[in-house]
Amino acid sequence: MADTPTGPVPEVPDAVPEFPMPRADRCPFDPPPALKELRERGPLTKVRLWDGSEPWLVTRYAEQRALLGDPRVSADTDSPGYPTKASPEAGEGKLSFIMMDDPEHARLRRMVTAPFAVKRVEALRPAVQRIVDGLIDDLLAGPQPADLVERFALPLPSLVICELLGVPYDDHAFFQDHTKTMVHRDATPEQRGRASREVAAYLAGLVGKRLADPREDLLSSIAGRVGAGEIDHRQATEMALLLLIAGHETTANMIALGTYALLRHPDQLALLRDSDDPGLVASAVEELLRYLHITHLGRRRAVTEDIEIAGQVIKAGEGVIMVNEIANRDPDVFPDPDRLDITRDARRHVAFGFGVHQCLGQPLARMELQVVYGTLYRRIPTLAPAVPPQDVRFKHDAFIYGVHELPVTW
Repeated sequence: MADTPTGPVPEVPDAVPEFPMPRADRCPFDPPPALKELRERGPLTKVRLWDGSEPWLVTRYAEQRALLGDPRVSADTDSPGYPTKASPEAGEGKLSFIMMDDPEHARLRRMVTAPFAVKRVEALRPAVQRIVDGLIDDLLAGPQPADLVERFALPLPSLVICELLGVPYDDHAFFQDHTKTMVHRDATPEQRGRASREVAAYLAGLVGKRLADPREDLLSSIAGRVGAGEIDHRQATEMALLLLIAGHETTANMIALGTYALLRHPDQLALLRDSDDPGLVASAVEELLRYLHITHLGRRRAVTEDIEIAGQVIKAGEGVIMVNEIANRDPDVFPDPDRLDITRDARRHVAFGFGVHQCLGQPLARMELQVVYGTLYRRIPTLAPAVPPQDVRFKHDAFIYGVHELPVTW
């Protein structure tokens, strides 16, 4: 085999499978069949990555939860054995504290925890409801068919995270276009690097402005940490970049993909649309988070000490990849897992991870999805796809999965 930027790629026996990736010719809501086959063989399987490395793929729910909660499992990309997503030329680096271990991870995470606490998020619900209602008003007043992604799914979380952070919404087109490039699998390393640098420079400028003129927003709070000497300007910028990307790209894709899944399951859509029970709306959100998956590369970690699990020993310096979409389809935890059932108790899913690195923004994402799924289909009860299923374009070309457009009519 040819050399790569990291050195020679070792020959690997054919028995070691390649890391399974989604394909355009399968059901758009289901994990790759190869993942199910690997899970049926056992909870841990060695797989081969692009660089010839052989991390462990963890395919069952119990083992994923155990490893995600184990302090001997490192999220630090510099840890020996960490399974990299791409070559060094792709510009892969740390995305603030989510790619660090305690105690530094905990120290930095605590700086931005308060705005995402459940009580603080619930206080935002009326404002989010007003935004949702306003976007639906605009949608109904506009032409048909309409692209639900452009007209609704993307503006909503963008408006919310801009308000929370203190990023001017007038600049939303700039960071949306750039983050699309940053998460596009087919973008060149140069394109991703340039987009990342431009967004970082933009946010660094905003942090500087908040240092000089603080306001009642999260960017000002982060800038205040710089002023107090707790973090430097670069760390503040990385933190803001993480929150900006995570705060709109993932939720936007869940809104659009969740809506399309419900439109393809009219019995479940009818249950949700015809109910005024907030408990059913919350249940639907959890089930859609379990049933769908918007990240395709798995949670990647490195083991710092030998760990014995499921009859195997994962040695220090070996990598592990935990793919949440196949764990969320584990029949030992979720009976009949390939069926969408919004009445199911799906709260144990691992869509937001588990342990100290579980998603900081999950209360905000849950609340936004509850408002959307509890409002959109009741206000537009005749909502329907405007194109046949074969014409819906899915994001098989992106690190964050969803639909490129969702033309709808009513």
